[in-house]
Amino acid sequence: MPDFINLGISAGMAGILRENGIAVPTPIQELAIPAALGGKDLIAQAQTGTGKTLAFILPILEKLDREAGHIQALVVTPTRELALQITAELGKLVSGSGVNVLAVYGGQDVEKQLKKLDKGVQIVVGTPGRLLDHIRRETVRLGNLSTLVLDEADQMLHIGFLNEVEAIIRETPAGRQTMLFSATMPEDVRMLAKKHMRDPEYMQVEKTQGPAETVNQLAVQTTDRGKQGALMELVKTHRPFMAVVFCRTKRRVGRLYEVLKANGFSCEELHGDLSQAKREQVMKRFRDAEFQLLIATDVAARGLDVEGVTHVFNYDMPQDADSYVHRIGRTGRAGTQGLAITLFTAADRQELLALEKELAIRIKKENAPGFKEVPRTEAAGRRQDGKKDRRDSGKSDGDRKERKSDGSRQNTRRSTTAGGGRPERKVGETRKADAKRDKKPSSNNRNQEGGNSREGRSVGQSPKPRTKTAIGKSPSSRQKRNQPAGRGRRK
Repeated sequence: MPDFINLGISAGMAGILRENGIAVPTPIQELAIPAALGGKDLIAQAQTGTGKTLAFILPILEKLDREAGHIQALVVTPTRELALQITAELGKLVSGSGVNVLAVYGGQDVEKQLKKLDKGVQIVVGTPGRLLDHIRRETVRLGNLSTLVLDEADQMLHIGFLNEVEAIIRETPAGRQTMLFSATMPEDVRMLAKKHMRDPEYMQVEKTQGPAETVNQLAVQTTDRGKQGALMELVKTHRPFMAVVFCRTKRRVGRLYEVLKANGFSCEELHGDLSQAKREQVMKRFRDAEFQLLIATDVAARGLDVEGVTHVFNYDMPQDADSYVHRIGRTGRAGTQGLAITLFTAADRQELLALEKELAIRIKKENAPGFKEVPRTEAAGRRQDGKKDRRDSGKSDGDRKERKSDGSRQNTRRSTTAGGGRPERKVGETRKADAKRDKKPSSNNRNQEGGNSREGRSVGQSPKPRTKTAIGKSPSSRQKRNQPAGRGRRK
């Protein structure tokens, strides 16, 4: 089985990858890394989620002159989200090494970008429009560029960046190395490659096959701190005969093993720090069903084929779709039914959704026992501490539904203007409204929370509701009856 060192990656970099839970290369990495290290131009047809990012950033880092302060590698991406994702991956691998990486994309503070560029940047990741802007300002100089990467080339050309991409390429040296990554190969991508690449090596990796139909899948939301308790409750609930628990790193394997062992669970650990003899002993005992839970890293469990595994628990999210399929494939074998449960946090949600999209599946989701997701904003009409809203006291479900319906209609009207509020009134209209308002009698029935004061309200700002109701909800009928005369709804 190949590893990163066999592909030509240095032992130091391979160690950093292991610390980040990555030890076994994916198929696209096996194909692309040796060719890239050899200096060849390459065209790689690979889907998102196949590990293609490491396929080009690892060769870039291996060949980088860390003493030089000029830009040596440029990665062009179609979106700022992808630019940030690639920059984050680079950041994990170059932390503390003195290598400077800069993400360049629209909507960002240009002055901050210029300050970083002045300090010396070796790797730039960016979108075509903002990159071309910097090139024309001469704040990004590509005269000494060694490597050019066009990532997601089909998407980049599909959204109309062909002219910008070609303009960027013209600013690079003729002797550069070019790597093009694309999920599909439409005619415009092939023409771009033919025009700007030198005898490229072509490689293709098929889309990851989905999980077996015999594996039922469930995702359980919790917090990172609550994962240990959630896992123990899930094991007690589902009572697996034999299960594999996957963790991202060997350190997390060790910690989880100690906690489960201390709580009386029948378990063993399996990771790279164990001697070969110890690993073989653990595997023999697991095959003989001498313990219930095998806690392992992806690397240690690679190729694991044990009859009787009824459950798989993803204690940590897998690094990509291929890893997910491999993990849950440890159960549901030989036509038997299995269950795969993935623990995820709020920070993992987008990664989980991307995994579902890549594999074209839908995973049932639920909360861990005792877990209650904290809303991003206060839920309408409810406090975050779970106490019942006093406005609902004594009201029927029909009253609450009616008020909710009224609030929905108000939200619909407000959303028709920019920012979701009422349109700003002109100064003349505001003066008329203020004069009309001043003629109205005052009331002592002001909201006691201080939220209805007119002091400090800017010109044209719409008044706040007179009663303490949830955002977008109108006062109840009882509150309307209790309002003083003359305080009706403003026309």
